[in-house]
Amino acid sequence: MSIPRTTESAPTPAPARKPPRGTADPVRALMHRHRELCERAVDPLEIAAGLEAHGITDRTAARFRHRDVFSLAEELYARVPRGAETEADEPAPELAPRAPLFGLLPGGCALATAVAAGVTHGQGRLVAVVVGTLGTCGALGITLRRGPLSGRRRVVPAARLAVCWLLVYAACGDGLLDQLLRGGPDGPWPVTATPLVGLALTVAPAAWCARLFSLLARRKLADSRSTAEFAAHTRPLVLVVTALFALAPAALLLAPGFTVGAAALGVSLFVARLLNVHGFHRAAALTLSAACAAEALAAACVLVGRLPGCRLVAVPVEALGAAAVPALACGAAALTLLIRATAALSRASAHT
Repeated sequence: MSIPRTTESAPTPAPARKPPRGTADPVRALMHRHRELCERAVDPLEIAAGLEAHGITDRTAARFRHRDVFSLAEELYARVPRGAETEADEPAPELAPRAPLFGLLPGGCALATAVAAGVTHGQGRLVAVVVGTLGTCGALGITLRRGPLSGRRRVVPAARLAVCWLLVYAACGDGLLDQLLRGGPDGPWPVTATPLVGLALTVAPAAWCARLFSLLARRKLADSRSTAEFAAHTRPLVLVVTALFALAPAALLLAPGFTVGAAALGVSLFVARLLNVHGFHRAAALTLSAACAAEALAAACVLVGRLPGCRLVAVPVEALGAAAVPALACGAAALTLLIRATAALSRASAHT
């Protein structure tokens, strides 16, 4: 009787385990995720700025086997094909050589209006002021839509209202507050156009300084090899460009009627516009609105101080004086905006 032999089949070898998708090439998933950014980029710097805007830092780049975001952007730029039309793109409007010439228009129109108002009388003076004001506003609109001061996005309505309030207060706010402190108003308060003409004259330096900042920031972006290095170079640049612009309103202090408050307003408007040009419009709107609220609160405190038992409310404003209110409000706004700008404009994504 034969005993059947049991034939044991050889164990089937386990199939080779495939590496997880994306392990062998960790950049591929990132490349597909940001393909549109890579296809329209004109250089690796624009890809680096876009990656940073999406929250990718140097530490994140290490997970993709790169030392920093710039190195990762160079690989993405090399691997993603681009159309021929991308290489022939025109330079950005803010870097156009003739763009700063638009900044001369508002100051020229405002100065011509002031001269025409001084040599005319009666109805002719009214016509000259109205026509000159409309011309200045139109020139300012052209300057803010073209050249270095043109923003990426639309300005929020709150910012427009805040700027209008601050400009009107610069023309007649000091006179109104002074009469309120004296117990009035007993009649029409004085209105001076000198601050508005001076601020219009600072538009040209603002355009030149904004273009200088854009050029130097792009150069720093090309020379830097990490986001930290770019931020370290750009923070002092924001301070230097702002200080350079501040020389213009500081020089206008020699003109009679141009106050410290108007000079502080000019600096705050410049830094706010610089933030808006690079896409940070909300910070500018909030800070300028806070300056408006401070000026309105000063006048309200004087009126409330006339009520029985509320005398102490008006004491701080009386101690400061009418001229100090816009200087403090706009000075605080300029300092706040400058702190925000040194942080926001030191990001590479702000310069795409």
